[in-house]
Amino acid sequence: MSSSLDLDEVLRDMMVALKNVIDYDAVGIYLVKKGTSLVTPRVWQGYPDEESQNRLSLKVGEGLVGWVIEKGEGVYVPDTDADDRYVEARPETRSELVVPIMADNVIIGAFNVESDTVDAYSKDDVEFLTVFASQAAASIERARMYRETLVSRRLEEQLSIARMIQQSFLPDKDPPLKGFEVAGMNIPSQEVGGDYYDFINIVENQTGIAIADVSGKGMPASLIMAAFRASLIAEIRNNYAIRTILQKVNRLLCESLDNGRFVTAVYGVLDSKNRIFTFSNAGHNPPLHVRADGTYEELVEGGLALGIIDGSVYEERPIYIARGDLIAFYTDGVNEAVDSTGEQFGEWRIRDMLIENRHKSAEDIVRLIVDTVKEFSTDDVDPDDITVIVVRAL
Repeated sequence: MSSSLDLDEVLRDMMVALKNVIDYDAVGIYLVKKGTSLVTPRVWQGYPDEESQNRLSLKVGEGLVGWVIEKGEGVYVPDTDADDRYVEARPETRSELVVPIMADNVIIGAFNVESDTVDAYSKDDVEFLTVFASQAAASIERARMYRETLVSRRLEEQLSIARMIQQSFLPDKDPPLKGFEVAGMNIPSQEVGGDYYDFINIVENQTGIAIADVSGKGMPASLIMAAFRASLIAEIRNNYAIRTILQKVNRLLCESLDNGRFVTAVYGVLDSKNRIFTFSNAGHNPPLHVRADGTYEELVEGGLALGIIDGSVYEERPIYIARGDLIAFYTDGVNEAVDSTGEQFGEWRIRDMLIENRHKSAEDIVRLIVDTVKEFSTDDVDPDDITVIVVRAL
């Protein structure tokens, strides 16, 4: 039983070994599904048809197997016709012997043997099967742990690949724009995240700037983010107006997202020659336009978050970016970061940092915001993805 780390092979070997010392006409090795009350046969023999095999799946407390797992003690029924706990899976069965499988004082399953003969087993058989089950438990747990390790390792590899793919969607460097500094940073809370930002070269002197946040976290959010990015890039290349681009992306997301899933985003085009930024805000945290004199404005014009209502209409607005002005974009992982007292970082801290540090470089401002949020946040709360972009006119 210790010769293999494959769980199914271990269990099949157990059935063969058991046959050598306890005769049976049918046998099943049941395991409790972790975190549930479901008891299912992992391997079995002697049950002739699929219908009878379907009846082998039980809940804790149900049938003789479920009773043994619930009570933690073995049971021998010399005449199954006389026991109400017996659940018939094969008409020929006349006696049944069931003992629990226990590992580290936790019942993980049960051995079940059945005979076509009334009173087929003895006290010695009960004792032997109990000892056999205790020895088998170690092999089962070892095989289970090995399988879980393999699954975990495969998942880590898949997440690593997904992370590499997602990183390839993000800019590998900040774009050099005449008369401007542009900087962006993304810090995912998990291996993969639901935040996205991008700088898209459209034509000479015109650069698309996008930031987005998908509801949720982890792999599901990253898949939605990839779909959003693909549809956004496709519509940008069709040279539509900004409001039309968001309308078309919204329609595609409404067709493909489940209820409760959505994307908030800001997309705009920076005309670096004329210092005009034209944007539309789809339900996202309003970017802040901080002027050289320290006054500021929230950029709110746009419409609803994407993927909620098909047919949503979006407004676009141009603003002039004077020398010394900056525009800061961020996702809610910044303003909703929480400290040890439960207080959020808040929009006001972002605004004050931008006003106070507006004369610094775009890269320095981005780094300052990210570092301050990370220092502010408590380790006790699962953080959200953090994404920040700063565009500063020289």
